[in-house]
Amino acid sequence: MANCLFFVQGILTSLQRSRKFRALVIPQVTRLPFRARRPLSFLQQSLMAALLAAAMSGAPRAHAADGEPAPEHAPLLSRISSFTDRAASLAIEAMSLVGIHYRLGGTSPEHGLDCSGLVRYVFRQANGTELPRTSSEISQIGEKIEKKDLQPGDLVFFNTLKRTFSHVGIYLGDNKFIHAPSSGGAVRVESMDLAYWKARFDGARRIVEDQIYEKPKR
Repeated sequence: MANCLFFVQGILTSLQRSRKFRALVIPQVTRLPFRARRPLSFLQQSLMAALLAAAMSGAPRAHAADGEPAPEHAPLLSRISSFTDRAASLAIEAMSLVGIHYRLGGTSPEHGLDCSGLVRYVFRQANGTELPRTSSEISQIGEKIEKKDLQPGDLVFFNTLKRTFSHVGIYLGDNKFIHAPSSGGAVRVESMDLAYWKARFDGARRIVEDQIYEKPKR
């Protein structure tokens, strides 16, 4: 069974590099029920991982309150097919987590995610990059970039707790970012053009692929 899964994974990994394939698949997988990505066993999880790889390591499912795909995310999802492979992998992995509940200190979709937990999980799953635990520590690594130079997959930071770099999200393009907001909330996509986020923007960083980051020394 394991060899079979590896074989399927290899085929789908090749397919996922095709922009035409992404453009075809992404709009379809967004119609899947939200709970379709919540497998109950290791075997189901392995099979789901192989299938989701066909949509660049995850199925983006932006959902409205009634569980249907949120129509306002449709333009964003259609643009993912034009991203670079790395950016598409990060974006779709992140979009597959839309609706996961917020949990302070959370590091997994099964138990909930906080803002840095979301970012660390996405980068680990999408390209194997290990990031520091907190948003403040993450803000000290990678390459500092200007807001005007933001590209999909970059990290954006905000001051939400009256201290710098206290919140982090993943930039998706078109001034949109995905993040785990706060207690009682869930992973969602928001616009950086909103007055709240404009006033609290702290900067942005670009993470170098495949680099291993150690916890910054104090």
